[in-house]
Amino acid sequence: MNYLLAVDWGSSSLRGARMDATGSVLEERSFGRGILTVAPGEFPSVFAACFGDWMDTGDTFCLMSGMVGSKQGWLEAPYCACPAGFDEVTAKLAWVEAGRVAIVPGFSCELSGLPGAGHLQRIPEVMRGEETQIFGALQLLDLQQALVVLPGTHSKWARVHAGRIQSFSTFMTGEFFGLLRQHSILSRTLPAGEGEFDAGAFEQGVSLALGADSLLHTAFSVRTLSLFDRLPAAALPSYLSGLLIGEELRAQTWPGNADVVIVGSEALSRRYQIALALRGVSARRLGAQASWAGLWAIAKKICF
Repeated sequence: MNYLLAVDWGSSSLRGARMDATGSVLEERSFGRGILTVAPGEFPSVFAACFGDWMDTGDTFCLMSGMVGSKQGWLEAPYCACPAGFDEVTAKLAWVEAGRVAIVPGFSCELSGLPGAGHLQRIPEVMRGEETQIFGALQLLDLQQALVVLPGTHSKWARVHAGRIQSFSTFMTGEFFGLLRQHSILSRTLPAGEGEFDAGAFEQGVSLALGADSLLHTAFSVRTLSLFDRLPAAALPSYLSGLLIGEELRAQTWPGNADVVIVGSEALSRRYQIALALRGVSARRLGAQASWAGLWAIAKKICF
Protein backbone atom coordinates (compact mmCIF):
# COMPACT_ATOMS: atom_id res chain seq x y z
CA MET A 1 0.00 0.00 0.00
CA ASN A 2 1.20 3.50 -0.87
CA TYR A 3 -1.39 5.48 1.06
CA LEU A 4 -3.32 5.30 4.33
CA LEU A 5 -6.83 6.66 4.71
CA ALA A 6 -7.04 7.37 8.44
CA VAL A 7 -10.63 7.84 9.61
CA ASP A 8 -11.91 9.10 12.96
CA TRP A 9 -15.65 8.36 12.87
CA GLY A 10 -17.41 9.39 16.05
CA SER A 11 -20.97 9.90 17.20
CA SER A 12 -21.32 13.42 15.83
CA SER A 13 -18.52 13.91 13.30
CA LEU A 14 -16.54 12.16 10.58
CA ARG A 15 -12.92 13.12 9.87
CA GLY A 16 -10.44 11.62 7.47
CA ALA A 17 -6.81 12.15 6.50
CA ARG A 18 -4.97 10.89 3.44
CA MET A 19 -1.42 9.94 4.45
CA ASP A 20 1.53 8.83 2.36
CA ALA A 21 3.89 5.91 2.97
CA THR A 22 6.01 8.03 5.34
CA GLY A 23 3.05 8.95 7.57
CA SER A 24 2.77 12.56 6.37
CA VAL A 25 -0.73 14.00 6.09
CA LEU A 26 -1.43 15.04 2.50
CA GLU A 27 -5.02 16.19 2.88
CA GLU A 28 -7.78 16.25 5.49
CA ARG A 29 -11.57 16.24 5.24
CA SER A 30 -14.30 16.74 7.82
CA PHE A 31 -18.05 16.08 7.63
CA GLY A 32 -21.04 16.34 9.92
CA ARG A 33 -21.83 12.68 9.33
CA GLY A 34 -21.29 11.11 12.71
CA ILE A 35 -22.65 7.59 13.17
CA LEU A 36 -25.85 8.96 14.74
CA THR A 37 -26.73 10.50 11.37
CA VAL A 38 -26.21 7.26 9.42
CA ALA A 39 -29.09 4.81 9.07
CA PRO A 40 -28.41 1.06 9.32
CA GLY A 41 -27.02 -0.22 6.04
CA GLU A 42 -25.95 3.22 4.80
CA PHE A 43 -22.38 3.22 6.11
CA PRO A 44 -20.85 1.98 2.81
CA SER A 45 -22.60 4.71 0.79
CA VAL A 46 -21.66 7.48 3.23
CA PHE A 47 -18.07 6.27 3.27
CA ALA A 48 -17.97 6.18 -0.54
CA ALA A 49 -19.46 9.67 -0.83
CA CYS A 50 -16.90 11.11 1.56
CA PHE A 51 -13.76 9.17 0.64
CA GLY A 52 -14.49 7.09 -2.44
CA ASP A 53 -12.08 9.02 -4.63
CA TRP A 54 -9.24 8.40 -2.19
CA MET A 55 -9.95 4.67 -2.19
CA ASP A 56 -10.39 4.29 -5.99
CA THR A 57 -6.67 4.15 -6.72
CA GLY A 58 -6.41 0.62 -5.28
CA ASP A 59 -3.18 1.30 -3.39
CA THR A 60 -4.83 2.78 -0.27
CA PHE A 61 -5.39 1.01 3.04
CA CYS A 62 -8.15 2.38 5.29
CA LEU A 63 -8.06 2.19 9.06
CA MET A 64 -10.95 3.60 11.12
CA SER A 65 -11.38 4.27 14.82
CA GLY A 66 -14.14 5.56 17.06
CA MET A 67 -17.83 4.78 17.43
CA VAL A 68 -17.90 3.38 13.89
CA GLY A 69 -16.88 0.16 15.63
CA SER A 70 -19.75 0.21 18.14
CA LYS A 71 -23.03 -1.71 17.99
CA GLN A 72 -24.58 1.34 16.32
CA GLY A 73 -21.71 1.65 13.84
CA TRP A 74 -20.68 0.02 10.58
CA LEU A 75 -19.29 -3.17 12.11
CA GLU A 76 -18.95 -3.98 15.79
CA ALA A 77 -15.29 -4.32 16.74
CA PRO A 78 -14.31 -6.28 19.87
CA TYR A 79 -12.74 -4.77 22.97
CA CYS A 80 -9.12 -5.27 23.97
CA ALA A 81 -8.90 -5.93 27.71
CA CYS A 82 -6.27 -3.84 29.45
CA PRO A 83 -3.37 -3.93 29.80
CA ALA A 84 -3.01 -3.90 26.03
CA GLY A 85 -0.86 -2.41 23.28
CA PHE A 86 -0.23 -2.62 19.56
CA ASP A 87 -0.13 -6.43 19.41
CA GLU A 88 -3.59 -6.79 20.92
CA VAL A 89 -4.98 -4.07 18.65
CA THR A 90 -3.75 -5.64 15.43
CA ALA A 91 -4.98 -9.07 16.53
CA LYS A 92 -8.53 -7.79 17.11
CA LEU A 93 -9.09 -5.56 14.10
CA ALA A 94 -12.61 -5.82 12.66
CA TRP A 95 -12.26 -6.23 8.88
CA VAL A 96 -14.89 -4.48 6.76
CA GLU A 97 -13.01 -5.54 3.62
CA ALA A 98 -10.29 -8.15 4.07
CA GLY A 99 -6.83 -6.67 3.68
CA ARG A 100 -8.19 -3.26 2.69
CA VAL A 101 -10.54 -1.66 5.26
CA ALA A 102 -10.47 -2.31 9.01
CA ILE A 103 -11.79 -0.85 12.28
CA VAL A 104 -9.62 -0.49 15.38
CA PRO A 105 -11.01 -2.35 18.43
CA GLY A 106 -12.11 -0.46 21.50
CA PHE A 107 -10.50 -0.90 24.91
CA SER A 108 -11.95 -2.12 28.19
CA CYS A 109 -10.75 -2.44 31.76
CA GLU A 110 -12.21 -3.13 35.18
CA LEU A 111 -11.79 -0.92 38.23
CA SER A 112 -12.36 -1.64 41.90
CA GLY A 113 -16.00 -1.37 42.89
CA LEU A 114 -17.95 -2.38 45.99
CA PRO A 115 -16.23 -5.21 47.93
CA GLY A 116 -18.43 -8.21 48.62
CA ALA A 117 -21.18 -6.98 46.31
CA GLY A 118 -21.06 -9.71 43.69
CA HIS A 119 -21.23 -8.22 40.21
CA LEU A 120 -20.38 -4.75 41.59
CA GLN A 121 -17.00 -5.79 42.97
CA ARG A 122 -15.44 -4.77 39.66
CA ILE A 123 -16.81 -1.94 37.52
CA PRO A 124 -16.19 -2.11 33.74
CA GLU A 125 -14.89 0.84 31.71
CA VAL A 126 -14.88 1.14 27.91
CA MET A 127 -13.64 3.54 25.25
CA ARG A 128 -13.60 3.75 21.47
CA GLY A 129 -11.36 6.15 19.59
CA GLU A 130 -9.44 7.46 22.58
CA GLU A 131 -7.09 4.46 22.50
CA THR A 132 -5.93 5.54 19.05
CA GLN A 133 -5.31 9.10 20.26
CA ILE A 134 -3.32 7.73 23.19
CA PHE A 135 -1.07 5.68 20.94
CA GLY A 136 -0.65 8.69 18.69
CA ALA A 137 0.37 10.89 21.62
CA LEU A 138 2.97 8.34 22.69
CA GLN A 139 4.41 8.32 19.16
CA LEU A 140 4.45 12.09 18.76
CA LEU A 141 6.12 12.72 22.13
CA ASP A 142 8.29 9.57 22.13
CA LEU A 143 6.88 8.35 25.44
CA GLN A 144 6.45 4.91 26.92
CA GLN A 145 4.94 6.00 30.22
CA ALA A 146 2.35 8.72 30.72
CA LEU A 147 -0.93 9.82 32.23
CA VAL A 148 -3.02 10.81 29.21
CA VAL A 149 -6.05 13.05 29.72
CA LEU A 150 -8.67 13.16 26.97
CA PRO A 151 -11.25 15.84 27.85
CA GLY A 152 -14.67 15.89 26.28
CA THR A 153 -18.27 14.90 26.83
CA HIS A 154 -16.95 11.81 28.61
CA SER A 155 -13.39 12.59 29.71
CA LYS A 156 -10.89 9.74 29.91
CA TRP A 157 -7.83 9.45 32.15
CA ALA A 158 -5.54 6.67 30.93
CA ARG A 159 -2.41 5.30 32.56
CA VAL A 160 0.25 4.04 30.18
CA HIS A 161 3.31 1.97 31.09
CA ALA A 162 5.83 0.39 28.73
CA GLY A 163 3.79 1.63 25.77
CA ARG A 164 0.68 -0.26 26.88
CA ILE A 165 -2.57 1.15 28.25
CA GLN A 166 -2.81 -0.28 31.75
CA SER A 167 -6.15 1.15 32.87
CA PHE A 168 -8.41 4.17 32.43
CA SER A 169 -11.38 5.90 34.01
CA THR A 170 -14.26 7.95 32.61
CA PHE A 171 -15.76 11.20 33.92
CA MET A 172 -19.01 12.55 32.45
CA THR A 173 -17.81 16.12 32.89
CA GLY A 174 -18.87 17.56 29.56
CA GLU A 175 -22.28 15.92 29.70
CA PHE A 176 -22.91 17.18 33.24
CA PHE A 177 -21.95 20.68 32.11
CA GLY A 178 -24.56 20.49 29.37
CA LEU A 179 -27.24 19.16 31.72
CA LEU A 180 -26.62 21.82 34.36
CA ARG A 181 -26.24 24.51 31.72
CA GLN A 182 -29.53 23.74 29.97
CA HIS A 183 -31.81 21.72 32.24
CA SER A 184 -31.22 22.77 35.85
CA ILE A 185 -32.21 25.77 37.98
CA LEU A 186 -28.79 27.17 37.07
CA SER A 187 -29.93 27.65 33.47
CA ARG A 188 -32.11 30.57 34.65
CA THR A 189 -29.04 32.33 36.00
CA LEU A 190 -26.59 31.57 33.21
CA PRO A 191 -26.52 33.76 30.07
CA ALA A 192 -27.91 32.34 26.84
CA GLY A 193 -24.54 32.28 25.07
CA GLU A 194 -21.17 31.05 26.28
CA GLY A 195 -19.41 34.35 25.61
CA GLU A 196 -15.68 34.72 26.03
CA PHE A 197 -13.73 32.45 28.35
CA ASP A 198 -13.13 34.14 31.72
CA ALA A 199 -9.87 32.66 33.04
CA GLY A 200 -10.23 34.29 36.46
CA ALA A 201 -13.73 32.91 37.06
CA PHE A 202 -12.67 29.52 35.75
CA GLU A 203 -9.70 29.37 38.15
CA GLN A 204 -11.96 30.36 41.04
CA GLY A 205 -14.29 27.48 40.16
CA VAL A 206 -11.43 25.01 39.95
CA SER A 207 -9.92 26.18 43.25
CA LEU A 208 -13.25 25.96 45.08
CA ALA A 209 -13.89 22.46 43.73
CA LEU A 210 -10.41 21.24 44.69
CA GLY A 211 -10.96 22.32 48.28
CA ALA A 212 -14.61 21.30 48.63
CA ASP A 213 -16.30 18.01 49.45
CA SER A 214 -18.97 17.68 46.78
CA LEU A 215 -20.07 19.11 43.45
CA LEU A 216 -23.65 18.65 44.64
CA HIS A 217 -22.95 21.51 47.05
CA THR A 218 -20.59 23.74 45.08
CA ALA A 219 -22.78 23.76 41.94
CA PHE A 220 -25.45 25.77 43.75
CA SER A 221 -22.94 28.58 44.23
CA VAL A 222 -23.41 29.43 40.54
CA ARG A 223 -26.89 30.65 41.47
CA THR A 224 -26.08 32.31 44.80
CA LEU A 225 -23.01 34.18 43.55
CA SER A 226 -25.23 35.65 40.86
CA LEU A 227 -28.04 36.51 43.28
CA PHE A 228 -25.65 38.48 45.50
CA ASP A 229 -23.76 40.04 42.57
CA ARG A 230 -20.48 38.35 43.50
CA LEU A 231 -19.87 37.26 39.89
CA PRO A 232 -21.17 38.89 36.69
CA ALA A 233 -23.51 36.79 34.56
CA ALA A 234 -20.98 36.64 31.70
CA ALA A 235 -18.44 34.92 33.98
CA LEU A 236 -20.77 32.20 35.24
CA PRO A 237 -20.32 29.63 32.41
CA SER A 238 -16.54 29.74 32.92
CA TYR A 239 -17.01 29.45 36.67
CA LEU A 240 -19.30 26.42 36.27
CA SER A 241 -16.81 24.84 33.89
CA GLY A 242 -14.12 25.34 36.53
CA LEU A 243 -16.26 23.68 39.20
CA LEU A 244 -16.80 20.60 37.04
CA ILE A 245 -13.24 20.23 35.80
CA GLY A 246 -11.96 20.89 39.33
CA GLU A 247 -14.22 18.11 40.62
CA GLU A 248 -12.74 15.80 37.97
CA LEU A 249 -9.19 16.68 39.02
CA ARG A 250 -10.00 16.26 42.71
CA ALA A 251 -10.63 12.56 42.06
CA GLN A 252 -7.19 11.96 40.52
CA THR A 253 -3.98 10.58 41.96
CA TRP A 254 -0.71 11.45 40.25
CA PRO A 255 2.00 8.95 39.29
CA GLY A 256 5.26 10.34 40.51
CA ASN A 257 7.38 10.08 37.38
CA ALA A 258 4.86 9.96 34.52
CA ASP A 259 4.42 12.70 31.94
CA VAL A 260 0.95 14.22 31.82
CA VAL A 261 -0.41 14.73 28.30
CA ILE A 262 -3.72 16.35 27.32
CA VAL A 263 -5.23 15.35 23.97
CA GLY A 264 -8.21 17.31 22.73
CA SER A 265 -9.50 20.52 21.21
CA GLU A 266 -7.49 23.69 21.70
CA ALA A 267 -10.06 25.45 23.88
CA LEU A 268 -10.84 22.50 26.15
CA SER A 269 -7.24 21.35 26.47
CA ARG A 270 -6.24 24.85 27.54
CA ARG A 271 -8.77 24.73 30.38
CA TYR A 272 -7.43 21.41 31.61
CA GLN A 273 -3.86 22.70 31.43
CA ILE A 274 -4.83 25.71 33.57
CA ALA A 275 -6.68 23.48 36.04
CA LEU A 276 -3.79 21.04 36.31
CA ALA A 277 -1.39 23.91 37.00
CA LEU A 278 -3.56 24.88 39.98
CA ARG A 279 -2.80 21.40 41.34
CA GLY A 280 0.88 21.93 40.66
CA VAL A 281 0.91 19.54 37.69
CA SER A 282 2.49 20.56 34.37
CA ALA A 283 1.11 19.04 31.17
CA ARG A 284 1.70 19.09 27.44
CA ARG A 285 -1.12 19.44 24.90
CA LEU A 286 -1.83 17.73 21.58
CA GLY A 287 -4.73 18.10 19.16
CA ALA A 288 -6.18 16.27 16.17
CA GLN A 289 -2.76 15.14 14.97
CA ALA A 290 -2.77 12.49 17.72
CA SER A 291 -5.55 10.55 15.93
CA TRP A 292 -3.63 10.47 12.64
CA ALA A 293 -0.37 9.51 14.36
CA GLY A 294 -2.12 6.69 16.24
CA LEU A 295 -3.80 5.26 13.16
CA TRP A 296 -0.53 5.49 11.25
CA ALA A 297 1.35 3.68 14.05
CA ILE A 298 -1.20 0.85 13.99
CA ALA A 299 -1.24 0.68 10.20
CA LYS A 300 2.55 0.34 10.12
CA LYS A 301 2.19 -2.93 11.98
CA ILE A 302 -0.10 -4.26 9.25
CA CYS A 303 0.91 -3.20 5.77
CA PHE A 304 3.48 -0.39 5.70
